Amino acid sequence: MCPADREEPVEKLMGLMEAHDVDHAVLVQIGGTSIEHHAYLQNCLTTYDGRFKGIGLVSPGCDSPRDHMDRLAGEGNIVGFRMSSMGGPLDPLAPIDITSFATFEIWQYAAEKDYVLWLYPPAGEAHLVPWLVEAFPQVRVVYNHLMVTPGKGKGSLDELGRPRIDTPIPPMSHWSTLVALHPYENVNVLLSGQYAFSKEDFPYRDLAGWHSGLVNRFGADRCMWATDFPWILEAPGYEPYTRVIDELMPDLDEESRRLIMGETARRVLKFR
Repeated sequence: MCPADREEPVEKLMGLMEAHDVDHAVLVQIGGTSIEHHAYLQNCLTTYDGRFKGIGLVSPGCDSPRDHMDRLAGEGNIVGFRMSSMGGPLDPLAPIDITSFATFEIWQYAAEKDYVLWLYPPAGEAHLVPWLVEAFPQVRVVYNHLMVTPGKGKGSLDELGRPRIDTPIPPMSHWSTLVALHPYENVNVLLSGQYAFSKEDFPYRDLAGWHSGLVNRFGADRCMWATDFPWILEAPGYEPYTRVIDELMPDLDEESRRLIMGETARRVLKFR
């Protein structure tokens, strides 16, 4: 997805963070699951210890997911793993046995080792997540991008080369996400990726109702703001994204805003 010649060094992000009083961020590995592919992420986390937490990648087909997860987390700042496919039956009416899921061992080990699972499943697998959350209530789950799950064939790139998802709002999968998952205290929601789902320019007012619905169901103490850097650099820019929550939820009380804009992430991801 990202052009091979595009570079977005962490120092650029740090400059923007400092200019806008953002103390911490999460760096997410988006390409390459091998230990070697994580070299730049690990370097950033080590060089700027305490500033960032890292989310690595583990493939459901990994020969030894436990060893892979431990090796990546061994330095202390990779705290979790991003997953899309859950590896279970796509038919929502099929019998469910989570021990047969390709990701079962990953969930099981995350529960044992207190690793975060950073989820962005496709719409066709959204119905599988509640089964895993029910089985592993101790796993800290962060559901990415407003709980919008991309439908098959609905993803493309916009004129800036950014992810673009054609989806109704609320998404059709909301029965498996917002409705099914809000009772589970370990499930948190990342309020990010608005540019990819909205049919309007910033501040994406067509998503205001969905934001309010997520915060009302999950509570501000389980919702966290994120920019999705670097995709927002050209439009609308980093500074406007620091205001997107205020723009979409102007009636949010100060305590809820404080939680969404940092305190939820600090608690869930255990920032010092």
